Amino acid sequence: MTSETRPAPADDSALVGFQKHDHTHCVESSLAVAETRCKEEGLRLTPVRRKVLEMLLQEHRALGAYAILDRLREEGFGSQPPVAYRALDFLVENGFVHKIERLNAFVACTHPGATHSPAFMICRKCDAVAETHSTPAKGELGAAARAVGFEIERTVVEAEGVCPDCTEKA
Repeated sequence: MTSETRPAPADDSALVGFQKHDHTHCVESSLAVAETRCKEEGLRLTPVRRKVLEMLLQEHRALGAYAILDRLREEGFGSQPPVAYRALDFLVENGFVHKIERLNAFVACTHPGATHSPAFMICRKCDAVAETHSTPAKGELGAAARAVGFEIERTVVEAEGVCPDCTEKA
């Protein structure tokens, strides 16, 4: 993460994947945050990395590496899998993107640079993803880990269900 990470927001802004919002502002402000952070930390947000982040921000749903690669190819960025995987590795490593293990796909972080343990709500019908916060170290998992001297370094919480849009359509 960053040398000066910010705490995760306490509000429900992370649920933007399922809420109506100004999507243009959402994408533009998230890209601006990423660009600023890269500049401050000396990270290279190359054109292909920026394009991958922009694609994920525009979707609010999980995209697999090959779907991203297809879109990169259409945009003239090349067609070899390493192009997409290198960009995704950079974005995940720097907290701009999360990997959704269940889908083997990726989603833009709704609050990059914040110290947080994300939890994901994944719509099984449309693959829309909303990110929220989890506190595994403070809950039952954390208590169990402390009881046996285990130090939690990373958790992935993924809940599967049906989003509000798909519920309305049913």
